[in-house]
Amino acid sequence: MKRLSAETRCSAVGASRLPVAILAIEGTNCDRELKVALEQLGTAPEVVHLKRFGPNAPAGRRRRLHDFAALFLPGGFSGGDYVRAGAILAARTRAAIGPELEAFVREGRVVAGICNGFQVATELGLLPGSPDGRLGAPEAALVPNDSGRFECRPTFVAWTGGRFPILDGVPAGTRYLFPSAHGEGKLVLAGGSARRRELEADGQVIFRWVAPDGGPASYPWNPNGSEGDVAGLTNREGNVFGLMPHPERAFFRAQAPDWSRQRSSAGYGDGHAFLERVVRYAERRG
Repeated sequence: MKRLSAETRCSAVGASRLPVAILAIEGTNCDRELKVALEQLGTAPEVVHLKRFGPNAPAGRRRRLHDFAALFLPGGFSGGDYVRAGAILAARTRAAIGPELEAFVREGRVVAGICNGFQVATELGLLPGSPDGRLGAPEAALVPNDSGRFECRPTFVAWTGGRFPILDGVPAGTRYLFPSAHGEGKLVLAGGSARRRELEADGQVIFRWVAPDGGPASYPWNPNGSEGDVAGLTNREGNVFGLMPHPERAFFRAQAPDWSRQRSSAGYGDGHAFLERVVRYAERRG
């Protein structure tokens, strides 16, 4: 696997911090929250508009994907979510940096899709994904919630175990409080229930919606109606993942819904615990 050079590692902000890209176009709106969280974890995140990855970017403004150790696809409403949620950003990404992104994935670097980013990753064909990291035809989609409306509330997900080295050593069943904010979050797989069971058996279903006590989720704890309560997927190699709720919105303790009932709102929340592991894994792979 190609490694980041020492020069590249030190290029961001003149420090030896991990360079991380947060992809943006018109409509992405969770990039700043994610940037703050990643800065807190000691990385050097940069919000990069997709046009800056292309060959027509102005001199001195162009960025190359392989200058970064990880790529985050943030939440929001990229391209206004016209056609389907995430479809426009996926099509533009495929056209602008398709081969570079395939190479990035094959090298084992982290691609993290959160909410709208999960939608983008499925539209690119990265999730559930092909064995060689190709951007193929979509095998999954995130479709409108069963409720027929936008769902925005605190939700819980549980780590199921599986092909996800980012959470190696974390006991299966560990719960995380991550807020949800989506109108199209119901996972539908080509192949239906049989395909879901295959992914479960293969360890690619990494998060499920659960009730506050850790038990099976029903609405509103499964906010979209995904079959099997699936809330997150990974590829077979474990370096590409999609997660429907927002860990960056649970990064600080003060973002928790019960913060006012605590003696102190200082410290970190569940989003910190999860994103810290993502960053440490990216460091090891870089």
